[in-house]
Amino acid sequence: MNSINLDDFKVVDKITLSKIPTELKINADDDEKEEALDKIQIKLSKKQDAMYAHNKYSFLICLQGMDTCGKDSLIREVFKEFNPRGVVVHSFKTPNSTELEHDYLWRHYLALPEKGKFAVFNRTHYENVLVTRVHPEYIMYENLPGIEKVEDIKPEFWENRFEQINNFEKHITQNGTIVLKFYFHMSKEEQRKRLLNRLENAEDNWKFSAGDMKERERWDDYMNYYEEAINKTSNEKAPWFVIPADDKDMARVIVAKIIWEELQKLTDIKEPQLDPKVRANFAEFKKQLEKE
Repeated sequence: MNSINLDDFKVVDKITLSKIPTELKINADDDEKEEALDKIQIKLSKKQDAMYAHNKYSFLICLQGMDTCGKDSLIREVFKEFNPRGVVVHSFKTPNSTELEHDYLWRHYLALPEKGKFAVFNRTHYENVLVTRVHPEYIMYENLPGIEKVEDIKPEFWENRFEQINNFEKHITQNGTIVLKFYFHMSKEEQRKRLLNRLENAEDNWKFSAGDMKERERWDDYMNYYEEAINKTSNEKAPWFVIPADDKDMARVIVAKIIWEELQKLTDIKEPQLDPKVRANFAEFKKQLEKE
């Protein structure tokens, strides 16, 4: 496990998704992966407690990927040792009527983490340059000036959105939010197996959606748009990480290790010190409590 080079997953140059493997070949069985994740979970939990008390930084964890890529289970496993007050998960669905009365980033601003906390975006503001590109008709619900029909959506519209997203992330990182963006890189064949599993196992039937099949038909389009979005919005302050996702256990370990490594860079995080005057009166406070 120690042989994993986390820099291999960080997008620092232009990438081609079709050339990136969807599974990491490593000599580790399921028990070893589980043990590795357990160790990181404990360390993350302790460090997050200190970050919460320090009350200066926050983390925004962005998770993107095709249906069945493992985002939900990763959230459950990676963050399960966190104090519940220190992490909030937001799953962004189709915008509701109130959200559509604002610009597309509004609801994401509202969900940003408080100082000392983690926010996990399960699907993110990037849906606005992914799903809406595959289905540009969705843009019509936004009721935007100058966009009266789908044909009005020109290439510069999407370029503007990439710029807006970059500015959004630049703004929040300059104000103490650490942004980490993870794309779960799953093969189409692996998705086929996971969808079949949902159909064949009664306890997983509820997870299946006919919409998953519809989106699967547009797989190549999604890959093209993911690739473009990642290439145009990965930078040092808000990097993308492409995570091999065919092996869910391994993906969880990699993501947890990356978050831990980024937390370690915040060397000024320390738990606040108790006022010496208060500490000096500990004995008196103890006496008072013992008399009650």
